[in-house]
Parts: sequence; C-alpha cells; structure tokens
Amino acid sequence: MVSFNESSTIPTLLRNVVENIHPPETTFLIHKKGDEWENISFAQTLAKADAVAAFFLEKGIAKGDRMGLMIENGPDYVYYDQGIQQIGAINVSIYPTLSEQEVEYIINDSGIRAILVGNPFLYKKVLKIAGNCKMLEFIIPVFNDFTKITLPEDLNTAIFSFESVLSDGYSLIKKYQYQITTRRNEVLPKDISSLIYTSGTTGTPKGVMLSHSNFVENVKVCLQQIPVIDKTETFLSFLPLSHVFERTATYHVCCAQGCKIAYAQSLELLAKNMAEVRPTVMSCVPRLLERIHDKAIQSGTSAGGMKSKIFIWALEIGKRYREKMEAGKSPGLVLAAEQFLADKLVFSKIKEKTGGRLKFMISGGAALPKTVGEFFGNLGIKILEGFGLTETSPVMSVTEYHRQVYGTVGRVIPGIEIGIQNVDTKEILNIQTHESFNPEYISEEGEIIVRGHCVMQGYFNKPAETAEAIDKHNWFHTGDIGRFYKGNLQITDRLKNMIVNAYGKNVYPTPVENIYLQSLKIEQIFLIGDKREYLTAIIIPNKEAMTGKFHLSESFFEDPEAFISNPEILNWIKEDIKKLSEGLAKFERIKQFLLKRNPFSMDAGEITPTMKIKRKVVEKIYAAPINELYSSAVESE
Repeated sequence: MVSFNESSTIPTLLRNVVENIHPPETTFLIHKKGDEWENISFAQTLAKADAVAAFFLEKGIAKGDRMGLMIENGPDYVYYDQGIQQIGAINVSIYPTLSEQEVEYIINDSGIRAILVGNPFLYKKVLKIAGNCKMLEFIIPVFNDFTKITLPEDLNTAIFSFESVLSDGYSLIKKYQYQITTRRNEVLPKDISSLIYTSGTTGTPKGVMLSHSNFVENVKVCLQQIPVIDKTETFLSFLPLSHVFERTATYHVCCAQGCKIAYAQSLELLAKNMAEVRPTVMSCVPRLLERIHDKAIQSGTSAGGMKSKIFIWALEIGKRYREKMEAGKSPGLVLAAEQFLADKLVFSKIKEKTGGRLKFMISGGAALPKTVGEFFGNLGIKILEGFGLTETSPVMSVTEYHRQVYGTVGRVIPGIEIGIQNVDTKEILNIQTHESFNPEYISEEGEIIVRGHCVMQGYFNKPAETAEAIDKHNWFHTGDIGRFYKGNLQITDRLKNMIVNAYGKNVYPTPVENIYLQSLKIEQIFLIGDKREYLTAIIIPNKEAMTGKFHLSESFFEDPEAFISNPEILNWIKEDIKKLSEGLAKFERIKQFLLKRNPFSMDAGEITPTMKIKRKVVEKIYAAPINELYSSAVESE
C-alpha cells in the first residue's frame, strides 16, 4: 500500500513500492527497443539507481550538488534521477529544445557539476558551450557512438558514457552500499529535490527550488483527490520530464503508487504507441485533445451522407446521456439503449485509437476549452483538468473523478488555501480550501493567489524575485486571473496577457481565442489590440483542412513569405471568423487578421517549451505587418 510519512522523500517512495506494494520483479518501466517493447522491473531500476549513486560518490558528488539532465523521456532519466536524489544531489532538468545560450545560462546559474545528454544533437550543443561552464566536470552521453563526434580543443570536461557510469557503478556498489543507504536516510523532506527553470514568456529564466516535501505532498493529495488510480495502472508518458507537470502527475505518482510507466517514442508516434501500449491513464495538454477532437469531427462529418448523420446523432445521444449521469439521474431504458448503440457504432472506434483501456486523461498546462472537454465526455472518455505552475509543484486544483464541471480546473487540493485578489485594490475577495468546497459557490474574478505545502522554496539565487512573488503573508501570486465557479477554480487568463484597448476596455485574450478555436479551420490564434481601437489577430490555419480544401503542395508551406495573401484562403477563414464573432461583445470581435503560413516556433523564440506564445516577442517580430494591418484596415461588419 502507498505509505506517506513525515520523512518521505522522492527516493523513499520507490523503495516503499518494493517493500509494501509489488514484488521487486514486477514491471515498472516499459520502453521500445528496436521493434519490441522491453519491460524493466522495480528491482532492475533500483539496482541501476544504486550504480549511478555509487559512481558519483566515487567522483566526490556531495549533498546539495546540482546535477543536470537534458534528455528525452525514458528509463535512463529515472535511473539517473533516482541515483542522484538518494545521495542528496539536486535534479536540474533542462528542456532539450532550449538554445545554446539558454542552456549555458542554466548550467552556470545553477552550478551543474555533471550533465546527462540524450542524443548527438544535444551532445554537440553542450560541447559547444562546455568551455564557458567552469563548474561543469562531467558530460555523460547516453548513446554509444559519441566517440565519433569531434571534441573542442579547449575542452577540460571529462566525458563518460552512461553505459560506463552504470558498469563502473555496479562494481562500486559493494564499496558504497552503506554510504548510499546512509545518504538516502539523511535526505530530509525540506531539502531541495529539483531546480526547474521557468521558461517564462518574458525575462531571464529563474530556477524554481522545489523540495522533496513539495513533490511528495503534491502526489499525496492528488491521489486523495483521484482515488481511482491504483497499482495496476499503465501510464503512457510523452510530455517532457523537464517540465514539472509530467514529473509529478506521471513519474512521481507512479513511484508512489507502483504503476507502470510506458514511454512514447515521440509525439509523431504517439497514436501508434497508444494502440500498442493500451494505457489506462495519460497526462496530456489541451492542444493534443483539441487535435484529437478536430480530427474526429472532420473524419465523422467529411464523408457526408448516412455516415455523417450517424456520427452527429451519436454525439447528441452521448451529450444527453452524459448530462443525465452528471446530474445524478437515471438515463432511462431508451436513452441507455441508444447510448449503447452510439458507443458500438461510433465511440468505440474512436476509443480503440487510444488503446481502448483509458480510465481518464489528465489535462494540464493551459485551460481546456469547455467544448472540447464536453466532446470527450460525450464519447465516454473522462478528462480531468488540473491547474498549477512550476512554482506550485505544480498542482493547486484538480477535477474530482466523480464530479465534473467543464470549463473549470477542479477542486482545491487538501492542505492549501487559494485566494482571489482584486487586481487593482489588492483586497483578497475570498479564500477557498478543500474543506470549504460548495458546489453552488460562485466568486468574483481576480488574481489567483495560493499558500501552503505546494508553494516553492523560492527562486535559486534570486531573493528579490522571490520576495516579489511570495508576499509577507506567504501568498504566492500566480499572475493568473480566475474565479470560483460551482466550487471549482476557473481560469480566465494570465494577468500579463490582458489587453486594454484604446477605450479602456479590458479583454482577456484566452476566452476570446477559445471561441475562435472552435473553427476546424484554425490551428492557432494570437489576439492583438493593446492600446488599439479594435482587435486583430495572427491566425495559423489548420494545415490538413487547408491543404485538402485548396489542394496545396508542401512547397506552399516552404514559401519564405510569412503570411498568406491568397484571397480565396483568406475568405475561407473569414467565413468562420464572422460566424463565431456573433457570440462576442463588439469590442471582443476580430476586425482584421494576418494568416500565418506556418505555426509559431520555438526556434524563432516565438513560443516557450510549454507551448505558450511569447506575446511581446511575437508583437516585436511582426511589428511591421501588424502596424500595416491597422493603418490600412477598414472595420468590417
């Protein structure tokens, strides 16, 4: 059984599994090796973690030393992380997509002594900057042919393959076994477990200090809130472990509960991997669910005729059935029979593509559009939403399994307080806890603030920034705007995203953008209008839908011109913009737009690793076409 106590830490969670939940030979990790899925037991995982620990003890790694990881999800991440954490070292995971300059900054700011790198591209990136990183002593590639890559002449950093780290470590375990056990027992809940650098839409990345207690308490209360997670689950992991959401919601939950973790090969192979692994639980982001929704709708309706009619009928039946069940009412014999038929004809085929065993998916990282959540509910696929930030370990609220309120991010987790603060006056309008939950309660809107066990220890080496984020009453200011709706937290937008038009009207872009994202023709949308008379937008069209409609070749998307000027394509998008604008206030409607040929990219610095658009960066990059749009535009009805 899961066992939490006052001395629980990340490494003791996994040890508890083999002592109280599963026999050591039970499968823990699953990954694809060649064409076959390989099972790795808890015993094998712990043995490799001990080898990593022994190797680094031999190299003089001390408690509190920072150890880097820049690697894709997989078993090697777990071996390294468990090995360093049990000797009191600190995990500093770096997004593989960051630039050389950003990686160099993080290595130097945190003082990383060793870094695990996942592939030749990342290895070359680290080699280029290693000479500027004076505290970096060891580079550890996980791939075998790293010796073929030419080293810089001025490199003073030692290089060991991860394979040699494990083999040398195995030979040292006997020598260091007592010290490994002693060091593991000396790790305290208050000690820092990880530094996670915020990607940030503006400013320099900050190292968020999260303790073992931050993580353990977050896992404990999430399992209380979602008690249906048991030791038989298989999680499919594809979101980056360098981000706190996947780290907690998948990796740490599985370490505590004894669940299996299967690692997807890539985002491109995710659909294939889902069918092969047949997961019961997955953490995901709204964009993935939006894409599944869009493809399902397009597939179900594009053929027209009887197939389309059956699909639309099934969704209506699913909606009526869901609403009855959520209201605690009996669906009745007729509706139950119709639901059975709808599931057999339509829903089961969609579920098969997920492997057919999903209990639920956990959506985080951004607010999920209400219509998308309802769509999955109509199919009988439960989507639980959570909310939090890197600075909150991350979960502050999460949907209860038995009580769904679409368009919200769930109930406050046990042990913390969430307040809503007036943005202008700074008055705290109300405070909610897990215990104060009232399914009828609706609050005013304001900035979301939080205090309690989930809040970080602070920003590494940045006391001024820490004091700015956490006030004298220990409230952490999230910068998110929201309210409580039917007792659940509801996110409106980011405080920094707020657009104030030339007439003083406040517009939070996310809810407006979500209205327009209901169009199957639109992939991404970025609202513009701060200090302007009206709103405009940069829109990225749905590539698949546009290609099919206008029979475009790949060369169309390779055109160096950033924006599409084809009148037919522009009018095609305008049709949906005009239709969807009808449900918005006049000052919230898009008057003109630019149609961007390709999505915003991380390479261009337009989005963060967590897929948030960098508002100021995008407005600066495209300042000329945006200004031209305003200067030449004539308001359209």
